[in-house]
This record gives sequence, structure tokens and C-alpha cells, in this order.
Amino acid sequence: MNGEGDHWSEAADGWSRYWGSVARPAWEALVDAAGIAPGTRVLDVGCGSGEFLALLAGRGAIPLGCDPAPGMLAAAARRAPTAELRAGGFGALPWMPGEVDVVVAVNALSFAPDLDDAVAEAARLAGPGGRVAVATWAEAALNDAGRLDAALARDDGEEPSPDDELRLPGGLGELLRASGLREVRDGVATGTWTAVDDDTLVAAILLGEDAAGLAARRDVVLDAARPLRAHDGSTTLRTAFRWAVGTAT
Repeated sequence: MNGEGDHWSEAADGWSRYWGSVARPAWEALVDAAGIAPGTRVLDVGCGSGEFLALLAGRGAIPLGCDPAPGMLAAAARRAPTAELRAGGFGALPWMPGEVDVVVAVNALSFAPDLDDAVAEAARLAGPGGRVAVATWAEAALNDAGRLDAALARDDGEEPSPDDELRLPGGLGELLRASGLREVRDGVATGTWTAVDDDTLVAAILLGEDAAGLAARRDVVLDAARPLRAHDGSTTLRTAFRWAVGTAT
């Protein structure tokens, strides 16, 4: 298990607690656009702590999931006990063509060794007529978490990271078209995420930090979030995800 897998295994419980369902607007858009229905075999690549798998199972689809982090797979097994789970990622998807109808990746493409290869592997696995459905965070201007990330970057003496092309309008759709998928549809799905109090906000934004790290950067997070704080002490962030779905040939 590599260091990245170690990191996500250690963060699995916190990820599930704070962020596990943040992408639900994207899930809903992908389920609709990909025609996922009862009996559809859906592979969630980078399934994380399994919240999307549980949603799929609840709607009668057949959920399959893979993730390189054992801790995430253990969390997914608890969250979606009927899902078929295997260790893996875009470098080597552990299923064969014909075993999957739809390959989904939500906030997982950025971890692929090569984007084009990742989409090609997903399309190969889905097979002719199968679907590839992907989503990622939209540009920082549409996500209030971008304000907090920028503040943390400046606190580190760095410039905020620019949006990569997949987060911009049309980026995901163009990736699928360039990979030979047809009938490509894309769009943006929006929602909100709420931290009930300052402690929750700091723990979520600084996920993976130890107690010293949380204390050292608490004020940076809270100062950046001040314009978003409600009278009851909660903080609500706007969220937005770019999504795209295409049919394999």
C-alpha cells in the first residue's frame, strides 16, 4: 500500500463523516443522464466510503466499487454491505468487459495516472453501448470552499492553485469526446454543504491534520469563512460539480 493509500485509509472515517455525501447533486445528475435503473451494473471507481454505492443499491442498481485505500474499502463495506468491492483504481480496474454496464468516477479522475488512458479503460470495461459517467468539482468561483482553500494557500506563502481544465465548462465533455465516446452530455450540478459549528468546519476543511495542525490553522479557516457564517454559528458553503456522460463504442 503506498503513502497515498495510507493517507486516505487514515482519513476514511473523517471523510465519511464530513464529506461522504457532498457530491450527491453530481450523483443524481449522473444517475439520470446515464439511465441507471434497477438491475444496472454500476462500477464506482474511487468509491471512497461508499455513500454513492449505498444510493445505487437503494435504487435497485447492482453496485460495484473499487478504491486503492483499504480503509476506504472497509468503510464502504459497512456503508453498502451488498456492494461487490475490490481493491484497485484506474491503473488496473479489476473487472472484465461485459461485467459492468456503467463506469462512474466522481472526483476520482484527478488521481488517474493518465486521463486519456483512464477514460479509455472505463470505456473498454463498459463495452459497446455501455456508459462512462464522470464528475468533478467545478471551478473555484462556484464553490465556496475555494475561498477557504485560497486562504490556506496564502497562509502557506503560496498562490491559490488555478482551476484545471476538467473543472471548467466543457472540459469533461471534451475529454470524453476526444476519447471516442458518443452521445456525450454534460452539465453542472449545484448544492450546499453545512457545518453546524466552527469545530466541525475546521475539522472538515483541515481533514487529516493532527490536533496541533488544527489549532495552528483554525483562525485562517474561520476568518475566511466569516462572510458565510449564519447567526446560529453554522456555515454553509455553495457546492458545484461538472459532470459528463458518454456512450462507449
